[in-house]
Amino acid sequence: MTDHGSLIDDARGTTPTPTLPREREREQSPAAAAFRRAMDVLYWTGAIASCIALVLISAIIPWAVYTRYILNSAASWPEPLAVLLTVAVTFIGAANCYRQRIHMNMTVGTNLLSPRLRVGAAFISELLMGAIALFMLVWGMKLVLATWGNSVDEFPSLSVGITYLPIPVSGAMMLLFVIERLTIGPPPQDGSDAHVPLD
Repeated sequence: MTDHGSLIDDARGTTPTPTLPREREREQSPAAAAFRRAMDVLYWTGAIASCIALVLISAIIPWAVYTRYILNSAASWPEPLAVLLTVAVTFIGAANCYRQRIHMNMTVGTNLLSPRLRVGAAFISELLMGAIALFMLVWGMKLVLATWGNSVDEFPSLSVGITYLPIPVSGAMMLLFVIERLTIGPPPQDGSDAHVPLD
């Protein structure tokens, strides 16, 4: 069931009164609590994968500079690998930012609406995000399958399809996060989910 109170608070840009994790779990059904935990695991898996990719990028780029300007023998693999990792960070990170509502968004128009219309606009926004996520999932998977037989020039053993895999994965994550927001409400923003606590 949709958490209309959360949608209203989200539409108004206010934070609902925080409740303790145990109190929140008592308010939710066992299925809702299990779904929330699963989304938390998905969120943190994406966050850890993105962090690892960022660390690898930070290590690869200096090596590329070192081989090019110090050894005068530029390695061919660092740049394409950094690009592939950047694609993964971008798409997976976008899904995580969507869940926590830390992506760029414009609220000038919705702030002029009445509270009831803001709730409607927030609902329509979630439906549109769900449509975009479904598009990314379906057509991204078609792109992966269509290019699976091709290989990356710098990495002959790596399929091109794998490089496109972050697109459908991000779409699936976003779709699940949309379902989460529409069914059990947005994730807690009071620090009880081990995210950055809000003042």
